[in-house]
Amino acid sequence: MSLFIKHKETAFGVGDKVKVILKIKDGEKERNQTFEGLVIALKGAHESRTFTVRKIGVHNVGVERIFQLTSPYLDSVSVVKKGTAGVKRAKLYYTRYKSPKEVEEIYSRAKARSR
Repeated sequence: MSLFIKHKETAFGVGDKVKVILKIKDGEKERNQTFEGLVIALKGAHESRTFTVRKIGVHNVGVERIFQLTSPYLDSVSVVKKGTAGVKRAKLYYTRYKSPKEVEEIYSRAKARSR
């Protein structure tokens, strides 16, 4: 299992906080929609690569979204905050049951390891 993935020129991994920009078509109009959250899983191989992003929405409800890496609607992915150095597992499903404060410890571990 891989801890890193690359979309166009942007490399990111499990534990990184990313901003995903999608192209959405509403009838004749086209607009961009952003989804920002923590990458909790990378799956698949070659053309069927997917990554799962989790964010905490309104009223502290967790929202997860799965993105296909080769989708034509996936415009760009940018890394907001690196957290890969603080990750010990390939799948961060345990973050579903933790508070946002406890999840923030991933980034503090990453900062401590990078020194």
